[in-house]
Amino acid sequence: MPYIPITEKEYEIMLKEIGVKDFNDLLTPIPEQALLLNKDIKLPGPYNEFEVYQKLKSLSKKNKTIDEYTSFLGAGAYSHIIPQIVNFVISRSEFATAYTPYQAEVSQGTLTAIYEYQSFISRLFDMDVSNASMYDVASALAESVHLARDVKKKEKVLIASTLHPFFKKTIYTYAYGLNVPIIEVEEKDGIVNIDSLNKLLKEDVAGFIVSHPNFYGNLEDMERISEIIHNSNTFLIMAADPISMAILKTPGEYGADIAVGEGQSLGIPISFGGPYLGIFTAKKEYIRKMPGRIIGRTKDIDGNEGFVMTLQTREQHIKRERATSNICSNQNLCALAATVFMSAVGPDGLKHAAYLSMEKAHKLSEKITNIKGFSLKYERPFFKEFVLQTPIPAAELVENMLSYNIFAGVPLNRFSKNRTNELLVACTERITDDDIEHYVDSLRKIR
Repeated sequence: MPYIPITEKEYEIMLKEIGVKDFNDLLTPIPEQALLLNKDIKLPGPYNEFEVYQKLKSLSKKNKTIDEYTSFLGAGAYSHIIPQIVNFVISRSEFATAYTPYQAEVSQGTLTAIYEYQSFISRLFDMDVSNASMYDVASALAESVHLARDVKKKEKVLIASTLHPFFKKTIYTYAYGLNVPIIEVEEKDGIVNIDSLNKLLKEDVAGFIVSHPNFYGNLEDMERISEIIHNSNTFLIMAADPISMAILKTPGEYGADIAVGEGQSLGIPISFGGPYLGIFTAKKEYIRKMPGRIIGRTKDIDGNEGFVMTLQTREQHIKRERATSNICSNQNLCALAATVFMSAVGPDGLKHAAYLSMEKAHKLSEKITNIKGFSLKYERPFFKEFVLQTPIPAAELVENMLSYNIFAGVPLNRFSKNRTNELLVACTERITDDDIEHYVDSLRKIR
């Protein structure tokens, strides 16, 4: 029986309403070679439950994790130490199996957790308000484009070319349907070219997006950028590493109008590309233009304190023409993980993680550059990540380092063909002095 049981008559009526004679007519946009129609795909015979489990277990062993390798991977996803209490709390059934809180008022526990998350993030980023979270930092940046244009009533948005390539692609995708002009500000020596920024800042520019640290790990000249942007009546939209907030100036201190970040570093393990946690904060005056949802604290008629869904801007909930976003969810379990993480480590723990990450990265970079043929691509201040110039193709180096149980970094030729001999290397507090020595010794053997 089909998944949705319908009669032949109902089937014919549906096709007629759609305007096709046969179901296969609906598949015409798909290339023929991609279709499995009438093809023998040679699936194995049926397995029982135990056999399926064994098969999947065998396949899973092909995956290699940071528990088996020492990881120097970065480029937006970082392996920080996660206290055991994080997984314990988010594994509780009332959290792990809870449905997206469309009507979250029925669950005071869920609302309380989101409220605490918003409070922590606002303090960490030194911004007035935080929403309940977005899908990831890329979607948060894309949504910031629409907020800036909506408030400023201007067309264009500038983005730094030092932004993560994947973030830029997401922004372009969001902007495509509305024909939003997105213009990249060129880079110079690994940071934003200030002269280029000045030239591109016109009256029709709504905002400028920059990340600090940037994709290469370098620290941007945020003081000058902030001054230039605000003198031009333009939104400053800043993407920041939440761990770095413990020791670097915050977006709030730079006067950012919108500040976003990737919350994966806050208690969420690296897991083959997700899930992630999009942090979205802004100045208070833009709260009604923010995407997603915001939880607030209030009192009922009897004076009892409680939590409610204060703002929700999706088109499902308010008039379509007034909707600021079609984001209909938030990364609730991931936001809870971040909340428990920040509660467990506290301000001092965050500072310790940030200082150790920075210290390890600089120590590693110094030792590597003492090896003949290796050098830093950019001689600039960086936080926990840097670009290494390699004597052999970076992708080849990474492949060779696997034999020493090391994830050596991210080859930048993944993002640009002319970066064959460039490797993005990151360190966190997980990296020990022995790990650094092992990395350097292994490089000497394969160079």
